[in-house]
Formats: sequence, structure tokens, C-alpha cells
Amino acid sequence: MNPSVPRILTTTVGSYPVPDWLAALPSEQALLDATRVVFDLQRQAGIDLPTDGELYRFDVNHPDTNGMIEYFVHKFGGARREVGRSDTAAFRAKTEMRWRNKPAAVVTGPITEGALNLPEDCARAASVAGGPFKFTLTSPYMLARTLLDEHYHDFAKLTLAIADALAAQMSDLSCACV
Repeated sequence: MNPSVPRILTTTVGSYPVPDWLAALPSEQALLDATRVVFDLQRQAGIDLPTDGELYRFDVNHPDTNGMIEYFVHKFGGARREVGRSDTAAFRAKTEMRWRNKPAAVVTGPITEGALNLPEDCARAASVAGGPFKFTLTSPYMLARTLLDEHYHDFAKLTLAIADALAAQMSDLSCACV
């Protein structure tokens, strides 16, 4: 290997299957234990920058995406998580998200960080990481696609507002990369 060429670090995409034992008996300690196992398995496989597995985002009530969408959008300010019949009908009229039957949330005002606390989640992962790791986020584009927008009425503006809400927390993350 040429020492003047930087080595490309190996990593994984992010999400990891939720262990049956965590789904059966979820608790904060079980979540930390499962996250530690995910990190350890990746390091044993030779992955340079393992991910935390996104296990803390799992939600049995949202099996179509394991909760990875709801984890973000249900915490945003400006998004209502209660979705009614007319909301569902309006969302189903959109052709972009045919794989999803109803919106993850309804945007009713400017998107803000709300109750989202990525630094806390990243710190929890760091406590069991055993070294540098990659902390992953669902893209603003994907999050925007799952929402019914009653505020911006412009997909690009909605996507950028979500990007701004996520970016506001990025500098406080204690990980190798995002």
C-alpha cells in the first residue's frame, strides 16, 4: 500500500436488525447491551468505523421502516404526529410514496429541532462504542417524502427546513463522522 495515499476506512450503512431479546424485553440497559454487541460484531469483522445499529430508533408500531422515520419527525417542532382520515387521504393522493399508506406526520408550521436530541443519542452510543464510530441520520429528503406538508407547500423548502433542523445539532455530536 502506498503510504502517501490515504487509507479508505470501512464502515456499514447504519441500521442493524433488532435482536429478538431486545424486542422481547426492551429497557435502557438492554438497549445499551444490544448497541455494545452491534459495535463489537462489526469490530470483530474488521469494520473501521462501525455504526451503533440505530437500535434506539426501533419502534414496533412502525414495522415498515422500523421507526427510523418516526424517530425524527415525531420529535420535530412544526410536525403533528396525529394523522386523521383526511390527512391519510391527502397523503395517498401523492404518487411519490406508494409504499407507505399514511404520512409519518403532518407539517403544520415551521420545522424546528423540537424535542430531537441527537447529541444525547450519540453520547449514549459513544459510552459503549469502544472506539471511533459513525453516527447515521435519515436523510432530509427521505424524511420530507414521508410527511404531509400543510405549511411550506414546496418540497424543496420542506427538505431544506428539515436539513436545517438536523444541522443545528451536528456540531455537538461526539463521533468520528456522520
